[in-house]
Amino acid sequence: MPDIPRPAAGSPLRLRDFRLLLAGAAAGQLGSQVTLVALPLVAVLVLDAPAFQVGLLTAAETAAFLLVGLPAGAWVDRMRKLPLMIRADVVRALAMASIPLAAVTDVLTMTQLYVVALVTGVATVFFDVAHQSFLPQLLPRDQLVAGNGALETIRSSAQVAGPGIGGGLVQLLGAALAIVADAVGYALSALFLWGIKQPESLPERGPDASLRRDIGEGLRFVFRHRLLRVIAVTTALGNFFTALLMATQSVFLVRVLGLAPGVVGLVLAASALGGLAGALCAGRLAARLGQARIIWLSALVTGPFALLWPLSGRGAGAALFALGSGVVFFGAVVYNVAQVSFRQSLCPPRLLGRMNATLRFLMWGTLPLGALAGGALADAFGARTALVWCAVGFLAVPLPLLLSPLRRMRDLPGAEPAPEAGDDATDAPQPAPLG
Repeated sequence: MPDIPRPAAGSPLRLRDFRLLLAGAAAGQLGSQVTLVALPLVAVLVLDAPAFQVGLLTAAETAAFLLVGLPAGAWVDRMRKLPLMIRADVVRALAMASIPLAAVTDVLTMTQLYVVALVTGVATVFFDVAHQSFLPQLLPRDQLVAGNGALETIRSSAQVAGPGIGGGLVQLLGAALAIVADAVGYALSALFLWGIKQPESLPERGPDASLRRDIGEGLRFVFRHRLLRVIAVTTALGNFFTALLMATQSVFLVRVLGLAPGVVGLVLAASALGGLAGALCAGRLAARLGQARIIWLSALVTGPFALLWPLSGRGAGAALFALGSGVVFFGAVVYNVAQVSFRQSLCPPRLLGRMNATLRFLMWGTLPLGALAGGALADAFGARTALVWCAVGFLAVPLPLLLSPLRRMRDLPGAEPAPEAGDDATDAPQPAPLG
């Protein structure tokens, strides 16, 4: 791998290529956050879809993590990461652009929405795995927390601005035409990434490399590390109930609380302020409390605020929904910055794609299941009851962490050597000693 220029001191923002990575993330995230509001509203307001079909649409967006999650990591480890991210952005831009085109020609159907959700989901799997594997090539290990914090700040800022913009665009242009913002965002992201000049060599493959062996190597690395195992279980549980929330919140806010699209956007934007605050505070909290300690504390302290979701009501009562989401998202972002930085610093470069894909398969594979559960619960018992189950689920999220060695640790262990390709499973990396 070619030498990577490192700044002598200071923020990773001193690196031009990292700034371009941030700019691409800002464009793509802003567009996707607009769609977070607009796409379910296309189903609810334009196509008059019942709650289960809205849940099925959310499931379609995330089903790719189950369908191609594991082989994606092996394929990513065989490719240059940057060109792969650019191609994924182009595919997502074209897929999203098809929705407003179909709307203006009056041929839009739920089937098309499902197909677009599946296509963009597959592209997102490859983009996200490559993105998390590319960052350690730009930044040294001691700047990964700062780099991930900056990326989370961008994502959380988009979560603040995007829903408000999305709600306004839906009210101004209609839900289908508001999707144009997402297509433009992905196109801009591809342009920013195209400007990155970081040299990237094609990963070397061993003479006996195979897809099955590569996938198995990633699985062994994750399952033989007890801290990665507990992080995978915790995040999978949290994502299941997050997907349940996403599948039901639009139906709840529109049909139960009676909010207009613009107000729905404002409620979701207000709730995202917590995520932005979490991104800004994550590095300082990890330094003060310890990277291991902040992982379980963030989930334990903020999870109970999910109970505010089913307690929210019409009018001013909708503020409870925003407050609950804001606090829960604050904890989720702090948790993510800490655990993603740990994963990136722990794993050898040649296994990054497979490690990230294995964890994404385990952790994000619960998203379509949660979305289907949310849609079914809302259809059968109503959206408010579905949110009650969602809130109770968030109370259970920190339990695996509290029952693990993480609860007795302040800081996380450093990097471990990986077995050479083709090594037997008995030579897979063992957990670092706990102190």
